[in-house]
Amino acid sequence: MARKGKIETAKRKEATVAKYAVKRAALKAAGDYAGLAKLPRNASPTRLRHRDHLDGRSRGYLRAFGLSRLNFRRLAHAGQLPGVKKASW
Repeated sequence: MARKGKIETAKRKEATVAKYAVKRAALKAAGDYAGLAKLPRNASPTRLRHRDHLDGRSRGYLRAFGLSRLNFRRLAHAGQLPGVKKASW
């Protein structure tokens, strides 16, 4: 499990990106790169990192489910993910 501080920092970054999204898009469309540089660093969407919704793990993230590989496997084996079943061939 990720540290609580990492999870909270990620939430704050997501809020900052959402807050400045419209302003950022307008500045980019106008080509005002000096104005873009004055925005906070965390207003850029590239500063975000995908994290597991359950425990905040950043590595092994499966975008379709919003989970890390470990939690995905645990929930899939328990039958708690609809439409997911173990493969056999």
